Amino acid sequence: MMALILFISFLVLIFLGVPIAFSLGLSSLIYILMVDIPLNIIPQKMFEGINSFVLLCIPGFILAGNLMNAGGITERIITFTNNLIGHIRGGLGLANVGSSMGFAGISGTALADTASIGSVLIPAMKKEGYGAPFSVAVTSSSSTIGPIIPPSLPMIIVGTLATVSIGDLFLAGTIPGILLGIGLMIVTYIISVKRKYPKGERQKLPTIVKSFWGAFWALMMTVVILFGILSGYFTPTEASIVAVVYALLVGMFIYRDLKVHQLPKILLDSMVSTAGIMVLVGFANLFGWVLVSEQIPQLVADTILSISENPIIVILLLNLLLLFVGTFMETIAALVILFPVLLPVAAQIGMDPVHFGVMMVLNLMIGLSTPPVGVCLFVASSIGKVPIGRASVALLPFLGVSLVVLLLVSFVPQLTMYLPSLFD
Repeated sequence: MMALILFISFLVLIFLGVPIAFSLGLSSLIYILMVDIPLNIIPQKMFEGINSFVLLCIPGFILAGNLMNAGGITERIITFTNNLIGHIRGGLGLANVGSSMGFAGISGTALADTASIGSVLIPAMKKEGYGAPFSVAVTSSSSTIGPIIPPSLPMIIVGTLATVSIGDLFLAGTIPGILLGIGLMIVTYIISVKRKYPKGERQKLPTIVKSFWGAFWALMMTVVILFGILSGYFTPTEASIVAVVYALLVGMFIYRDLKVHQLPKILLDSMVSTAGIMVLVGFANLFGWVLVSEQIPQLVADTILSISENPIIVILLLNLLLLFVGTFMETIAALVILFPVLLPVAAQIGMDPVHFGVMMVLNLMIGLSTPPVGVCLFVASSIGKVPIGRASVALLPFLGVSLVVLLLVSFVPQLTMYLPSLFD
């Protein structure tokens, strides 16, 4: 009964428009008051949730991403990808996906990708004659590549929860992220050919090389981070600080677009973003503790395994549950609450925690561009001035490709585990 009240209060708060972090906190407070648990449990559990050395890398990566964005990284990546593949039919759409793949190594968040690349490419695509719903759909769907290709904030959360190597998780997401990007490019090309969308002029090799060198230092951030972590030169937390120093040097002395007077605002924006994530993690940990108190994890595990113990069926059920949750719950909150709940189920059918972590993150990323609460779809629709309904219809072919990649990741463990196995 208490668990039912917890979930009802949480859902009511969500549909009333209360931010997800406070919905988690308030519904947990209602439960605690009704069960008559001392209120000091709230700060204790919130502190437990954020008291992790690994989580210290979150502010570092957020700050590094903001520094690189202010340093003109978005335009350089877009210019390079457009020069490279813009001459193909639907070139701007392909450049949109390619830019998201390049931008993934900078931001690590899907929403930053949507806002940064979408604000540049959606108006440009509309001006060139691409359909507005198509432009929004390409941007929204491709932005979900960001948290799959390293560095990735959701992967950091997974590593913290499962106490597994964040370097392994970063590597495990690389092939699925590239597969997703290629799949979205194929759909973009097919639709562009069918609708006779424009193509740009083929650029000469010197122009392509020049634009590559323009984006080179930005794209190298991913290489520096992965090499440092996997070689043991620094931990993920230390890697985030290295990324900040790297972003400062590149932005101020190589690109020279980052100015000293911009730093206070960049620091403030990074502090606000970090605070928001930490509050969310704290409240989500409190909510998760309540679920454990009510034995919800065991109930979920027993329910799923009572339907079937066949690994194929169980994986399909996990995917359906996560896709549904991803349509209305914020990614980090969903991870903190559900990963400890579902990991034992995955373990019982023999899934490696790294494999399951990548599968779960991919599920939740797909949810970011799926109604009713797909925030990336909302942002892209707002930029493109397209109603959500029309954008959702245009999104369907891209959603289909994302689901195919999800199934491949779910049922072909080698796609995620091959690269980590090389460094064992």
